[in-house]
Amino acid sequence: MKLKIFQKGFNYSQDGRGNRLIYHLQGCNMHCPWCSNPEGIKTGGALMVDKTWLNEGCCPKGAVAGGELERSRCEACQDMPCVFSMRQKGIRLSCKEYSVETLVRESVNSKPMFFDGGGVTLTGGEITLQFQAVKELLERLHEEGIHTAIESNGTHPGMGELLPLVDEWIMDVKHYDNRKHMQWLGVPNTQVLENMKLAVGNHPDVLLRIPLIPGFNDSEEDAEGFADIMSICAGQQNVRLECLAYHEFGKGKWEQCGLTYTMKPARISQDTIQLFEGIFREIGINVVHT
Repeated sequence: MKLKIFQKGFNYSQDGRGNRLIYHLQGCNMHCPWCSNPEGIKTGGALMVDKTWLNEGCCPKGAVAGGELERSRCEACQDMPCVFSMRQKGIRLSCKEYSVETLVRESVNSKPMFFDGGGVTLTGGEITLQFQAVKELLERLHEEGIHTAIESNGTHPGMGELLPLVDEWIMDVKHYDNRKHMQWLGVPNTQVLENMKLAVGNHPDVLLRIPLIPGFNDSEEDAEGFADIMSICAGQQNVRLECLAYHEFGKGKWEQCGLTYTMKPARISQDTIQLFEGIFREIGINVVHT
């Protein structure tokens, strides 16, 4: 089996415990307007443009004119010579395909780098869009004795199959209200909440994350709403909860992908973070910072 990956490399403690080899998997079923990895949304990959190197010679079919890529012409292009046949830096496909065997071999060779409880983390995009290949990779890493972590949006109905293969379970919970979840992200939160309950009740090491987004889920009412659905985590030693503040680090990549970044300039204050964390601590939830 093969996996489409748009980014890989090492990171310390932010995507699981210790020093980790992180694989960012292509494709996502949510459409978060604040996404910091928009190149990972399309399942087939995104054409990314570097205007520093973009010129008419980057596309032999004439899709570059006036310093811009005419993406409507790319949609009908089958062989994509700009990506697969030419040596140029102006246009690239966001992802590459790797066999499970290749990734296992790379992970095994990286074992000396897995200090402080480190290992391999699969994140996205959304990992469960490549579910069977992900499951195979986790099984192989498990056999090799490599600590595994996943970071998921929790929408896949079969996530229970991954429970015995994952050492650290990281999951976003973006909103407690299904209507607002549908309105902003395009999918319901019902399966997310079911998978949260499944993980909290059955997995030994769970990190739940709430990305705090201006105008979406950052009010005091929202804090109380989250506390209500998170009450199942109170007193649970196997569960940690982290609030992540909105940022614009991925804004430039939206333009590279030919997408429009619709979020308005805003920020999450330290007071807002403290409000949420205080409410969660009051009901006995273990709040952390990674």
